[in-house]
Amino acid sequence: MIAKEKTEMKVVFVDYSETYYSNAAKTDVLDKYAGKFVQIRNDSTEYLILSPKEFIRYHADIVERFCNERGIKGVYNSAIKRFDIHDPAWVVAGGGKFEIDKIKKHLRLYDNSMTYGRFDSKRLREKILSINEFSGFDVNIE
Repeated sequence: MIAKEKTEMKVVFVDYSETYYSNAAKTDVLDKYAGKFVQIRNDSTEYLILSPKEFIRYHADIVERFCNERGIKGVYNSAIKRFDIHDPAWVVAGGGKFEIDKIKKHLRLYDNSMTYGRFDSKRLREKILSINEFSGFDVNIE
């Protein structure tokens, strides 16, 4: 029996900073900002989704926004601040907090989500550096 080589997942970066700063705050995106992030995966793609702390309160809010934009069915449980995806092809791998400095080209990922657990840091630095927006960045994962 020949084992199939596992193909590398495609990584997609989603940043709600532009949405928040342009639409809600009515300002340009700041050069330095912080917030929360989640990792969501389906069969072939991993999504790294960032949102400024002023835009969302809980990691579940990020998951809900992402799913609603893509027509992915789920339900928000406000009692435990959790959005559960109903489609088994989609999985929330975890979450945490981030700080980004576009001038110094620095991204820091740390902490965890009380609802979804700690993000999956395995090969995360390499995945992030493969995203055009983070070319040349220093990525610090704690």
